[in-house]
Amino acid sequence: MKISVSNLNKFLFFKLPSAFICGVRVKEIDENRCVSTVKHRWINQNPFNSMYFAVQAMAAELTTGSLVMLEIQKSGKNISMLVANNKGNYSKKATGRINFTCSDGFLVSQAVQKAIATGEGQTFWMKSIGTNEKGEQVSEMDFEWSVRLKLS
Repeated sequence: MKISVSNLNKFLFFKLPSAFICGVRVKEIDENRCVSTVKHRWINQNPFNSMYFAVQAMAAELTTGSLVMLEIQKSGKNISMLVANNKGNYSKKATGRINFTCSDGFLVSQAVQKAIATGEGQTFWMKSIGTNEKGEQVSEMDFEWSVRLKLS
């Protein structure tokens, strides 16, 4: 699959249907940055009238994972990827449309190139920031990714 906004959203539908049903969508992607969006609705709410934390985590992970997938595709190598750890901080109620942005594409590039050069697995942390329609930060998610060259 060629990594693009429309192909990533199709991927969500077929491979991550819970994220798709909750309204998570990729909005933009390039080598350095990925943005996803999700709107607070009945299907993704918590009892406190804001977006459930797991929905925020899905949208945030999508921004980081899409950048990893893009870099692996660019490398042309058979590389596995896995989330090893994650942590999140929630600073404000998530209501309305929330955009998650990850601008850590350069970290992925370094790790993938090192994995290819050394043949050893690499781990690295990526951050995704969630902001509401006013531009206020509502959450910050960190994901530790592991990439490793697969042996043929």
